[in-house]
Amino acid sequence: MTLGDSGTRREARERALGLLYEAEAKSLDPDELIAFLPAAPAAFAVELVHGVAEHTDDLDSMIGAASKGWRVERMPAVDRALLRLAVYELAHRPDVPAAAVLTEAVDLAGEYSTERSSRFVNGVLSALAAELRPGELPDDEPVPEGAVPDEAVPDEAAPDR
Repeated sequence: MTLGDSGTRREARERALGLLYEAEAKSLDPDELIAFLPAAPAAFAVELVHGVAEHTDDLDSMIGAASKGWRVERMPAVDRALLRLAVYELAHRPDVPAAAVLTEAVDLAGEYSTERSSRFVNGVLSALAAELRPGELPDDEPVPEGAVPDEAVPDEAAPDR
C-alpha cells in the first residue's frame, strides 16, 4: 500500500523509527522534533510518532510486562523505539494487520539492530499480539512462560535486568 507521494507504509515506519530514536537521543519531545524538520515526513510517519509520544507510558508498561523481567529503559534505544512503535500499532491501529506489524518490526530490527534483537522483538511482539489481538495471527496460541529467551535479549541489556 502506498501513501501517494509520501511512499509506502514500510518507509513511513522506518522514518518514524528514526524520528523516535533521534528524539530520545536528543532528549526532545518527538512532536517538537517533527516541528523543526525542514521537510515534513509522510503523514503516516507523523501519526505513528505522535501516537507513540502520546501513549509512551502505557506502551512501556506493556513492553515491560511482555519482556519478562527486562526493564524497558535498559533495552537498546533502537529496540525500545521499535517496540514502542509496533506496540502502538497493535494497540491503537486495528486497521493494520498484526502480521504486518510483526513482520515489519522484526525486519527493521534485523536491519538496524542485531540478529538477537530480531528474536527478542519477535518474542515480545508475539506475546503482545496474542493478548491485544487474540486469534488474528496464524497459529495464535497463548505464549508459554519464558517465550522470550534470555539469549534473545541484546547484549547491551543483559548486565542489568
